[in-house]
Amino acid sequence: MSTTPTTAPRYTGKRNRLDRPELLAPAGNLEKLKFAVHYGADAVYIGGQKYGLRSGADNFSFEEMKEGVEFASRYGAKVFVATNIYAHNEDIDGLEQYLRNLEEAGIAAIIAADPVIIETAQRVAPKMEVHLSTQQSTMNWQAVKFWKDEGLPRVVLARETSFKEIAEIKSHVDIEIEAFIHGAMCSSYSGRCVLSNHFTDRDSNRGGCCQSCRWKYDLFVDDAPMYEEGEDQFTMGSKDLCMIEYLPELIEVGVDSFKIEGRMKSIHYVATVVNVYRKAIDEYFEDPVNFKVKPEWIEEMNKAANRPLNTGFFLDMPGAEDHIYEPEEKAAPYDFAGIVLEYDENTGFATLQQRNHFKPGQEVEFVGPGGTFFKQTVTELTDLDGKPIDAARHPLQHVRIRTLKPVKPMDMMRKKIR
Repeated sequence: MSTTPTTAPRYTGKRNRLDRPELLAPAGNLEKLKFAVHYGADAVYIGGQKYGLRSGADNFSFEEMKEGVEFASRYGAKVFVATNIYAHNEDIDGLEQYLRNLEEAGIAAIIAADPVIIETAQRVAPKMEVHLSTQQSTMNWQAVKFWKDEGLPRVVLARETSFKEIAEIKSHVDIEIEAFIHGAMCSSYSGRCVLSNHFTDRDSNRGGCCQSCRWKYDLFVDDAPMYEEGEDQFTMGSKDLCMIEYLPELIEVGVDSFKIEGRMKSIHYVATVVNVYRKAIDEYFEDPVNFKVKPEWIEEMNKAANRPLNTGFFLDMPGAEDHIYEPEEKAAPYDFAGIVLEYDENTGFATLQQRNHFKPGQEVEFVGPGGTFFKQTVTELTDLDGKPIDAARHPLQHVRIRTLKPVKPMDMMRKKIR
């Protein structure tokens, strides 16, 4: 993980924020929502089947939203829904009823960018908060004040906003500020890309982005390709954001909600990243003066990383070293192998649901919320009837494995990629 020597400013002005920063996690489906909350998220943001920018995610029906809200409420967590498209005329029909359905499902807030969606929600679903989406590219305190005056309690800042700019915003406007602290960064300006529209006729601002910045491209000089067959071609994707090393600065500058990107990401990714930030935030508030980032947090974060990590725009303007111009090796040398379903204290066997092939003799790691972590070699592996098997090779197969230590339902098992 790259770091920048620039020192982030400590916020010393007026604060108006939550008692402690909210940890806000993505959830592409109901299962991911449950894992995000179980691993420590204070709130999750999801997409419905309309008006969101991740049409490729599973997304939620209203019944699934109700179940998600009920599950989250057991942990004291909230559920937000992204309705952050820029609406065309044909998108408006059905908007009022959709927003009423969200309110009825118990959704705490929507995340919106289009003024018509914002105004409609305030009018037809007044019990549901409206948070301004990062799609509005808000970067100055006067714009934040404008949205406060429009009745919005929270603004999600543009990804391009720096520590210094956040401090200035917080010194002028008493409103909640949400900022991305982890995940993929857009190569365009806060998601305002139209490459997808031109290349594939998929509207990136209505949920159809094909992530064309991550493609491989050939380059030509005088109509001649620069690359020979078999050579790595040009890409233009940005590195992923990771602010774990700057949590005190984020807290001191006044960020109210720490947002993790990734509604398309796996359960393993979401649970791992949430788990690390949860530990770090809690330890900071236990002893702010002596808080230090632990090397194992960085190591753990890297096990879920999709790409190299950096600090985005928070400390300084990104340079060439903050982008990926050629295909990179997979950053995470671990595969998600299984989920614990139950544990038998008498036998020491855990029942797992397989998520990737594993077999006896392989080294695995178990990880869970609240500090569960240990390594072991897979020794005894059986089917549910206790018959030994040579591998867990079938998707979602239920198997039993002897574990060195007790585990709990929803703990994860992963294996190192050789």
